[in-house]
Amino acid sequence: MIGPDACDSTPAAVIVTHGPQHRIAYRNAAHREMFGDHSPGAPLREFLPVMAGLSGTSPTDSSEVLDRVLATGRSELLAAVPVRLSRPGADGEPSRHLTCALSRLTSADGSHGVLAVMLDVTEQVAAVERIRVLSEERRLAVLRYASLVAAGSQAIWVIAAEGGVVERSPGWELMTGQTWEEYRGDGWSEALHPEDRASVVRDWERALVEVPARFTTTYRVRMSDGGYRHVAVEAAPVLDRGRVLEWVGTCTDVEQEWQEARRDELMARAIAATAGIAELGELLAALAHVVVPAVADSCSVYLLPETLPHPGDTRSAERVVATTRPDLPELPPHRAEHLRPGGPLQRAVEHRSPVHAVFPAGRPPPELAPPDTEPWLPPGANSVILLPVVVEGTVAALVTASVSGDRTPLGPAETELLGLLLEQAHAPLGRALEYQRTTQVALALQRSLLSDPPALPDLEIAVRYRPSNAAAQIGGDWYDSFERADGSLVLTIGDVTGHDLPAAVTMSQLRNMLRGLALGRQDSTGSVLRRLDRSVQTLYLECTATCVLGRVERPAPGRFALQYSVAGHPPPLLVEADGTSRFLTVAHDPLLGLAPDPHYDTATEALPPGSTLLLYTDGLVERRHEDIDVSLERLRRHAFDACRLPLDAFCDALLAEMPAEDSDDDMALVALRVPPSVPGPPGGRSERDDPGRQG
Repeated sequence: MIGPDACDSTPAAVIVTHGPQHRIAYRNAAHREMFGDHSPGAPLREFLPVMAGLSGTSPTDSSEVLDRVLATGRSELLAAVPVRLSRPGADGEPSRHLTCALSRLTSADGSHGVLAVMLDVTEQVAAVERIRVLSEERRLAVLRYASLVAAGSQAIWVIAAEGGVVERSPGWELMTGQTWEEYRGDGWSEALHPEDRASVVRDWERALVEVPARFTTTYRVRMSDGGYRHVAVEAAPVLDRGRVLEWVGTCTDVEQEWQEARRDELMARAIAATAGIAELGELLAALAHVVVPAVADSCSVYLLPETLPHPGDTRSAERVVATTRPDLPELPPHRAEHLRPGGPLQRAVEHRSPVHAVFPAGRPPPELAPPDTEPWLPPGANSVILLPVVVEGTVAALVTASVSGDRTPLGPAETELLGLLLEQAHAPLGRALEYQRTTQVALALQRSLLSDPPALPDLEIAVRYRPSNAAAQIGGDWYDSFERADGSLVLTIGDVTGHDLPAAVTMSQLRNMLRGLALGRQDSTGSVLRRLDRSVQTLYLECTATCVLGRVERPAPGRFALQYSVAGHPPPLLVEADGTSRFLTVAHDPLLGLAPDPHYDTATEALPPGSTLLLYTDGLVERRHEDIDVSLERLRRHAFDACRLPLDAFCDALLAEMPAEDSDDDMALVALRVPPSVPGPPGGRSERDDPGRQG
């Protein structure tokens, strides 16, 4: 039998029982502290709590375990058994966990008892539970993260610390078609767009060295169908005590988000680029510079005439904008493009829908670039979009955009984007369309008034009209010539201030009014202009105009004289047969609609045989940044050089000396030639309505 103090210093609780009643024979201090003080010889089952059985067995009474150990002699272990302490004052305390080892003892008299050694493992059990809870929480977190990644990403990958893919999810192969053997290591970079590959690889290699907390980038990846889409990559290093173990990353398809962001950015740039621009050509050019190079390598804009061609005629479009990327050749320098029947340009206009084509670089199909036509696509183009711009039901413009070389061909997204950008031009295009309609009406009215001169047996007359080089200008120029009942010939030329439809309408009314005033009475040309001016100031309060009114009379057979008056207009030019030329400046007064009490001088000038009289508008002589006296002297010299030409050739030669690009105004001419070898009056004379007035 163990002595009463043999295990008193042992930290584990120790108890010894004797006999089948398991009477207490010994308890150490640790046991007494744990279970309270009990009298020696008392049966142990009277105060032992109910404990769980051996691991893996159902709960059982602790006395049964004692009986089994005593009867069989086999030791048993009860691990982490929950017990409720029975010592005084222990009420309300939480259960403890004990691990108990039971063995049979044989005393000196041969009787048997049980030795029980118990350790309090409550804290260890709690720690294990905490570990279990934490492990479960981590397991749930992993499951949640995996679900989140699966919902928002198409590929997950693991890269070794020094680089090179070592693991990946099936998403990348589904997205790109790359097998694991093609993808592993650095094979992933082969699926990147060629324009993105170098920069992405460079940035990733820098990240492997610098180890940022988070690596992000966006690039284009070749899909399994051969097209490209934008993906966003996020990666983070897995660290252990500052050492990189590996990298974990995700790859997400963000094509839609990228397209939306690009659209918003380009729309903002388009609004900023066109702010404050009213002129249509400048606005279209500003939009083209937004398109190039962000969307395309080249962009051209053609304005279309509103009127349709007659059957069999070829419709043309005027190119007003041509922009190319700086490193590409410029488009061929042409200002017009014929819309060939059945061709792509004409097809886009007729169907009012975009035409989109993709083809090998530099080899457009015949329907896009027939071999017998002038090229309109830049060299090396691989795709093109033709986009009609419809304003108020009319195709007002046609936009062509293309990309070249290895750049990704244009697709439906670019077609939609171009349409959105061109909406910025709808209002100016609408105004231009309305002005075009107005211009057509004005030009039709103007041309209807440019009548042929009368055919006279003894005088030769030629007329010319050349419209302004500026497409937006409607001229107010007019000329007229007609024979009166008395046989005299009336010549007139003029110019109404303004370049719009009201100016053209006023011009027609002034012309007809002057014709009526000059036709019916024998008044001097100065008196006719005076009555015309009073009518202008009464009927057209805001109108001013210039005019030359001449009347060619025959004072004797074979003799001709010019009576004329000038209202603010360039002076007539008289060129004699020998080339002597001078301006007729005796009669010269302010323009119509200016003076409250108008008065116009009348002068008479003899027209020698073979001489040529020229009436013209200021568009023939005026040049930008040039004094009018210099311009008039140039006209006089050119008239001297051409005076021996036939009258029609004389007029054409004068127009040829004034290139169209040097003038923003219309040009009108009336030329009269007197037959040669007819004796004329001795010199010229001047007569005035008011002899006391100076010319």
